[in-house]
Amino acid sequence: MDPIIILQAGVASGTVLLFATIGEIFAERSGVLNLGVEGMMLLGAMSAFSITVKTGNPWLGLLVAMLAGGLISQIHAFISIHLQADQVVSGLALGFLATGISLVLGEGLSKAGTVSLMPSFSIPVLSQIPIVGPIFFTRHSVLTYFGYLLIPAAWYYINHTRPGMNLRAIGEFPAAADTLGINIYRLRYFYVFLGGVMAGLAGATISLAIAPGWFSEMTTAGQGWIAVGLVIFAQWDPIRAAFGSYTFGALRRLILDIQGPTTILGLRNPFYYNPYWGFFLQMLPYAFTIIVLVIGSREAIRKRLGAPAALGTPYIRGERGL
Repeated sequence: MDPIIILQAGVASGTVLLFATIGEIFAERSGVLNLGVEGMMLLGAMSAFSITVKTGNPWLGLLVAMLAGGLISQIHAFISIHLQADQVVSGLALGFLATGISLVLGEGLSKAGTVSLMPSFSIPVLSQIPIVGPIFFTRHSVLTYFGYLLIPAAWYYINHTRPGMNLRAIGEFPAAADTLGINIYRLRYFYVFLGGVMAGLAGATISLAIAPGWFSEMTTAGQGWIAVGLVIFAQWDPIRAAFGSYTFGALRRLILDIQGPTTILGLRNPFYYNPYWGFFLQMLPYAFTIIVLVIGSREAIRKRLGAPAALGTPYIRGERGL
């Protein structure tokens, strides 16, 4: 097992989680919890691959995937913001709806064969840096490099711009923000849309760059749920989200490599000769996600972790409190 290859693959596959996690951070920072990330990712993956098969243009597929994720997210936005329904129930329903649409419209796509993919390349000079170069700047998709730019941009936007201040305000003290003339409803609609766009981008990254093709519901393989857990793990911070995303990406690759017929420190590999170990290892990322979600569901712990105070709470103009 080559650690450089594992880390390089972790950065590539972690980009999927990065996009979905940062998108959910924006939505939750505005006060709206969206548990439909998995479904929106699946819809994005299907849309991107389908359009690319028909047109031969992966950039158009990418655009359609982002638009599809953003548009379907507005169903959740309308139900949770306008109708003020339970955000957990609405988000889960959105996930089921988007998944169903993806499976119906994606019927037969698994036999479509190969398509044009997003370009991959190495960055001159940077790729020659020892250790860092092969991991971060060698033979990556253009979407991976875009992820590098997105991390500081999202962090700076949230923490050091006026729109970012408004975003934090409507997620922490919407009533106070309303008195200052900030349109709570319009901004929440926008950030839920942005979260959907990023989830669609994450799905498109899978089908057009990381694992090209359409494999029904196994295309995303639960990564949307991992992204939701990573938001809590990252404490709603894009830089921590990047660390968590790339770490999980490397862990997923390590789990695959460790099950090969190689030896570990010169000894027989027990993970290869006992398949049950492999099942156990594959379960670990999802078990971690469940634990994080259970812990994060407790209001006192969420406040200690830095969750937006108004997260999951519909805003009703004129009501006292948040």
